[in-house]
Amino acid sequence: MKLKGVGIFALGTLFGLEGIKVLSSKDAKKVYSHCTAGVLRAKDSVLDQVTVLQENCSDIYEEAKAINEERAKKEETAE
Repeated sequence: MKLKGVGIFALGTLFGLEGIKVLSSKDAKKVYSHCTAGVLRAKDSVLDQVTVLQENCSDIYEEAKAINEERAKKEETAE
């Protein structure tokens, strides 16, 4: 029973060490670089969309203020 536990621990350690080698290989680094580049492109796209949305919201807000000012003037003249 004890020997089985030691064997499992040894196999786990061996797989862990091999996993570290695989994750730090040149091919893995290339994959990480491509994934990071994709994330950066997505970030730029989202920031562009946020800027457009903010501009649209500002336009809508200004138009709404102008509408309310016109209504207030009409109400003043009606009284």
